[in-house]
Amino acid sequence: MSQISIHAGSWQDLQADAKVIREAVFIQEQAIAPEDEWDQEDAVALHFVVYIAKQAIATARLLENHSIGRVAVLKSQRGLGVGRVLMQHIIQMAKQQQRPWVKLSAQEHAIPFYQSLGFQVEGESYLDCGIAHVDMRLVFES
Repeated sequence: MSQISIHAGSWQDLQADAKVIREAVFIQEQAIAPEDEWDQEDAVALHFVVYIAKQAIATARLLENHSIGRVAVLKSQRGLGVGRVLMQHIIQMAKQQQRPWVKLSAQEHAIPFYQSLGFQVEGESYLDCGIAHVDMRLVFES
């Protein structure tokens, strides 16, 4: 993964690139309704966009309530470790911000990926936008 960079910033700063990725992954690929994808949290979240050679290929956001969400990697870039690099970056930033933990709502197929990063399943599976999810949490050592 040469020339990879991760930019963190506001929705205003990163919306153009993040929106394209989320539309491709969630709205087109996974058939999530646009009204379910876009919410008021975007305006207040810390957003992340991964670039390779100035091309936006992945995104995610971190909310004030310690929730990581909207983690998306373009289909053409999956399986290359981009998601892992992005998540490790977010986890490191959360630690630097002295957050006690981070949580996320994982699609069931992604549970092993998040477990490999140290997240643990909390509770039962549930449907979100017609897709099976489970809550997961990563508690930082104090």
